[in-house]
Amino acid sequence: MRNARPFFVVFFIVVSIVILFLALASENKMVVIQEGNFKMLPLDIALNKYQDSDCGMVIEDLTYASQVISKGGKTWFFHDHGGFVHWLEDKDFKNDVTIWVMSKDTKRWINAKSAFYSLRDKTPMGYGFGAYENKLQGHVDYETMRLRMLRGETMNNPYIQQQLLLKKAQ
Repeated sequence: MRNARPFFVVFFIVVSIVILFLALASENKMVVIQEGNFKMLPLDIALNKYQDSDCGMVIEDLTYASQVISKGGKTWFFHDHGGFVHWLEDKDFKNDVTIWVMSKDTKRWINAKSAFYSLRDKTPMGYGFGAYENKLQGHVDYETMRLRMLRGETMNNPYIQQQLLLKKAQ
């Protein structure tokens, strides 16, 4: 019995740490999906409380944030526009959603399909697609951005990055 005492002490400490960790984690519940958004309007995102539905990273800045809303009222959140394109591609409901993106020029939520996209912004995941309400030279429409993302033609691709940066310099 004498050797059992250190085991129980260690066991008690480990259990205490686990309980403390679980209590702290439950206080900081992260939002990945929000239900009940039947109006399909963009929701307020509290920084550091929402997680990207594609990669799981915490949304710390709204500059490149997006929201995908299904007709069933579910809203998913993203911290890089390329992430929602990637995530949405294999979903059965991909053609029946409303997508909102944060506009860099007007700093408000706009419909993703009417936005214009830069190709070389420094985005959280490095894809390069910044959303704009007003078209500037070199910006592309939604469908072009979507296809470029799906083909891997992003700033993460060294060949594409070199091409885009050469165009900028000219």
